[in-house]
Amino acid sequence: MAIQNFLLMETDRREVKEVVYALRQLEGVKSAVPVSGPYDVIAVLEGDDLKVIGDLRNKIRQTNHISKLVSCISLSWPFESTSDK
Repeated sequence: MAIQNFLLMETDRREVKEVVYALRQLEGVKSAVPVSGPYDVIAVLEGDDLKVIGDLRNKIRQTNHISKLVSCISLSWPFESTSDK
């Protein structure tokens, strides 16, 4: 099962398009979109394990024009549906 990681990034706002384009070129980046609010770009990463995700995050940290990066690993667990009650 692949691990998902959500990256919330602050960038130089004049370079958002360039950052999104650069992220979309990286293997393991499933999506990268510009957003409004406290962050400028959100990207979704997928990898087989935490090492793969960590290596990709480190590569992204080196991307030009990213000033802050917040990483959120997706947590998955079995849950009980309330619609069956």
